[in-house]
Amino acid sequence: MKRLSLSILGAAALSAGCAIAVQATVVAVTAVNDTAVLETKLPRSLSDYGFFADATAQIPSAGVIPYRLNTPLYTDSAIKLRFAYVPAGKQAVADGEGLLQFPVGSALIKTFAYGEGEDRRLIETRVLLHRADGWLALPYKWNEEQTEAKLALVGARLEVDTPEHGTISYRVPNKNQCKQCHSIDDAVVPIGPKARNLSGDWMADMVKAGHVDAVPDGTNTLPVWEHRQKADVNATARAYLDVNCAHCHQPQGKASNSGLDLRWEQDDPTAVGIRKRPVAAGRGSGGLNFSIVPGDSTRSIMVHRMGSDNPGVAMPELGKTTVDKDGVDVITRWIDAMPEKTF
Repeated sequence: MKRLSLSILGAAALSAGCAIAVQATVVAVTAVNDTAVLETKLPRSLSDYGFFADATAQIPSAGVIPYRLNTPLYTDSAIKLRFAYVPAGKQAVADGEGLLQFPVGSALIKTFAYGEGEDRRLIETRVLLHRADGWLALPYKWNEEQTEAKLALVGARLEVDTPEHGTISYRVPNKNQCKQCHSIDDAVVPIGPKARNLSGDWMADMVKAGHVDAVPDGTNTLPVWEHRQKADVNATARAYLDVNCAHCHQPQGKASNSGLDLRWEQDDPTAVGIRKRPVAAGRGSGGLNFSIVPGDSTRSIMVHRMGSDNPGVAMPELGKTTVDKDGVDVITRWIDAMPEKTF
């Protein structure tokens, strides 16, 4: 890791439910190792990249920008610390309200943790590297000492104490499982940083810093998850499905054979699941006939599967082992509020 000088670094730490908190912390300013991002081999340690000036404290290096999503993907209630890196002299290009088009040499970094303050435990850090031949997803597992994260190509199962669910069997995905969620037409792509799911202030700051070319129309469209009780339930539910389900349930995703298209922009009620029959019967359907029955969440397969932690029934299939009760609540309220005769 290349060390440049000792200075005051404004370190931003983000977590679900928290606004950006900027702290003046004295750290050694470090530079990202662009060679590690771009080269063909797989770095064995997270520190090889130089993404962090202080990895344990999750204080990013110069040029590594923290961000948060309005509506995040649920992963067993883990806190997620997200960072984006665009190499010097390059710029991400806005593509409407959709995914930012990051140049080769960019990286997206996401650390999963539980607990706050001194009790916080870092579990894993996933990196997405944009190399010349496409995006590469790699998982890194943190050691007990919380001093380093090592490449975990085959993934891992960990007993993790969580504030909300007690002790759970947490799964660090293997390299191939990363692809299952990050795959569109069999190509690995990012799924999080879409303009519609990013704040206008963050986008404006990125444009001002030269990291992104423009703030497109549609930025900051998705509701902020922490405001879900007062937000429009239709928008909140559609945002949840877009973020948590649509990377698979869309025509170019791994679950395209389901016939569901849960993307935010889809406006065909049947494609979204309303009065849509499942493509196969079985315990996944719970003996129910439709993905969504307007006005009746108890007869809707979507709620049945979201509310289960039984493998083979639970949805999403990857990335969680517990039921997202808040997500189930939003989808339940959305379905129950649907007028039965509207569709």
